[in-house]
Amino acid sequence: MFKRPLSSSSRALQQVSKASQSKKFNLSDLEFGKLSKAQIAYLDRVIRVDQSGELGANLIYNAQYVVLANRYPHLKPVLQHMWDQELHHYSTFNDLQVRRRVRPSLLTPLWKVGAVGLGAVTALISKEAAMACTVAVETVIGNHYNEQLRVLMNQYDVPIYEKNTGEVISKESLEMTLRTSPELRQLKEFIKEFRDEELEHLETAIEHDAKKAVPYMLLTETIKLLCHGAIYTAERV
Repeated sequence: MFKRPLSSSSRALQQVSKASQSKKFNLSDLEFGKLSKAQIAYLDRVIRVDQSGELGANLIYNAQYVVLANRYPHLKPVLQHMWDQELHHYSTFNDLQVRRRVRPSLLTPLWKVGAVGLGAVTALISKEAAMACTVAVETVIGNHYNEQLRVLMNQYDVPIYEKNTGEVISKESLEMTLRTSPELRQLKEFIKEFRDEELEHLETAIEHDAKKAVPYMLLTETIKLLCHGAIYTAERV
């Protein structure tokens, strides 16, 4: 059996790969390829919608805390803990929005009014209804964050170059932490951390009788529908 001779470009890539595999790289040695316009636009959408979503979650917990904290003292530390985490999420995406100069959603005033209203109304119905609201909201947000992570992990594979020579570096020769740009890696880490905390809130709500809300399915499915609509709109407007 005869082997087809390698082209000059293939031989060059092999030589680059062998050279890069034998060298230890630091972040300062690397230059990451540019993102496409579509990739940049998607990152802007991620930051815009996540900032809007965390603003809404922050105000929902705020309103629920005001209504429920004194009526049910045993819930005060639970609500405070979840609210504190949402404040951290909101502050983080606010900072990313400013640093990347991402336009906020034009409907931010509407998100504010809707979130306060949703939090207050469900809390006034009952503490179980407030917890059912948390289940619905956090279910949608958790799934939304998972979808963002899938896109960021599968559609942002850009070439990596050695800064001094401009040669392409084989990703297999790099440590895992160096295979993604610091900015993109940080964004994925934020989303993973916040997703896990949102799902923790969901479990907390179930533990505090969310499923005893009446009518549970109607309430949660209606709130999920509102959340899906808000996400779709905030990504685009």
